[in-house]
Amino acid sequence: MFALAGQYLETTKPRIVALLVFTALIGMFMAAPGVPPWRALVFGTLGIWLASSSAAALNQLIDQCIDKLMARTAHRPLATGALTTRQVLVFALVLGVASMVVLFALVNALTAVLTFAGLIGYAVIYTAFLKRATPQNIVIGGLAGAIPPVLGWTSVSGWVPPWGVHPYALLLCLIIFVWTPPHFWSLAIFRREDYRRACIPMLPVVYGVDYTRWHVLYYTVLLVLASLLPYLTGLSGMFYLGGAAVLGGAYLYYAIRLMRPPDEAFAMRAFGYSIVYLMALFAFMLVDHWLAEPALRAGSYVLQRIG
Repeated sequence: MFALAGQYLETTKPRIVALLVFTALIGMFMAAPGVPPWRALVFGTLGIWLASSSAAALNQLIDQCIDKLMARTAHRPLATGALTTRQVLVFALVLGVASMVVLFALVNALTAVLTFAGLIGYAVIYTAFLKRATPQNIVIGGLAGAIPPVLGWTSVSGWVPPWGVHPYALLLCLIIFVWTPPHFWSLAIFRREDYRRACIPMLPVVYGVDYTRWHVLYYTVLLVLASLLPYLTGLSGMFYLGGAAVLGGAYLYYAIRLMRPPDEAFAMRAFGYSIVYLMALFAFMLVDHWLAEPALRAGSYVLQRIG
């Protein structure tokens, strides 16, 4: 019983989904003064988690043939035969339907619609088409993976006239969108033979490792610049800026060192740091937000007294 449940859990890519849900939670807290409303916090998180898990299961369903050819994915339940195609399809659909019910009924329609768009973008557009069609697959398809903080923000704020989505939410999305290529291409460099066997046109397979290393560096520079925008636009303060500068400097070190790596495994160390970077960057943003709250409340009180 527990073994079977573990197999189903494995289809949802729990570690990846945990990172996505974490960024969605940061979006919720950034959208609210203080603690977000409990309804948006609980049911928004649940709905986003269910939808992300559904998308991950559909991804494995569509990729089961190529997963068997890749060392990184050969252990997945569909690749090993631990679960059948029918079982995973039903499981993914149940998760997807449940997420839409939760978000439509208990959060708001905008979040439900955007979540569904993200699910389709990752599970269908990226997995079924882009992944096999172009070396820029991860760049174009990265938007689906970058949308969770927007979903978290809209869970709390709903529709924001006149844009629908708050520009700050889009800024958080931009950071993850720019982070995705150097994050994933580091993995692709190390696992390039896997992708070659599976006939997936990842950048290092089509254009070579040196070309990919340069692109990791280019996008890392863009990422560091994008990470400064929360401070420059007034979303975050000096505490965040200090954290972003240190984290960005370390990421640049990894990207530059990757140009002439000490060993083949360095690409995986760069990949591992990219995950730490994103989590820490958003954590700095949240702490900065909390630190700013007392000052904002004190300023508001002074203005009321003067008025």
